Amino acid sequence: MSDEVGPLALVVGGGSGIGAALVSAHRAGGTATVVWDVAGERDVTCDVADPGAIDAAVDETRARWGVPAWVTVTAGIGHAGMLTDVSPEEFDHVLRVNARGPWLCIRAWARILRAEGSPGSFVATSSISARLVDRSMGVYGASKAALSMLVKVAAEEWGPDGLRVNAVGPGVTNTPMLTGGAPSTGSHPWLDGVVSRTSLGRLGEADDIARTILAVHAMEWVTGQVIECDGGLSLRSPIDAYGAATRRTQGASETGSA
Repeated sequence: MSDEVGPLALVVGGGSGIGAALVSAHRAGGTATVVWDVAGERDVTCDVADPGAIDAAVDETRARWGVPAWVTVTAGIGHAGMLTDVSPEEFDHVLRVNARGPWLCIRAWARILRAEGSPGSFVATSSISARLVDRSMGVYGASKAALSMLVKVAAEEWGPDGLRVNAVGPGVTNTPMLTGGAPSTGSHPWLDGVVSRTSLGRLGEADDIARTILAVHAMEWVTGQVIECDGGLSLRSPIDAYGAATRRTQGASETGSA
């Protein structure tokens, strides 16, 4: 007898970072899970920037494992660059991977689930950058804002068919996308600043986001939402008036006690 329980899950981008953490969480709970990615441990190689690769991955997954009822798209790329410096090719690439790719993935499975009359849950990984302004993050933020709106419209269009569509919006999370390699200890001055602005006092970890995604899949009366999971980072104004005032007060106190 199989120990696998619940619906078949698919994680697009499950070879590393948040996706890999989600795969581990699914499998630890006994959920059969298929992984698409272009690198890392994966069951199917799929580049979400290539519509043909997505179609082939759908066909292979359906033939080998069946139709997933829980689909999560964590595949994405980071980007930073001032708007006056970004090339049209860069812009197109970021939007192709971060917005068009997830849309094509969930649309493909939505069509199949609707044809079968089966319910399903989709979760895409957006970002708090979808709604917060940050210098040099314009193109990345635009790609995530587009994804967040696609999620909302899909939820409205597919709801009558029993399909729920949501997104999670991580803040700064300790993954290879952030660090370019090994997990960070938060010792970089910029990361230290992020930690100081985060209500819960640390960087997010991939497991934090994975647990949120699992919870959203299980919320049967929630659709069309972007659930921000950032430890409270986005609660504070980027003006940082309180922080600046506190630093001035501390500096004056230290000077006076010297």
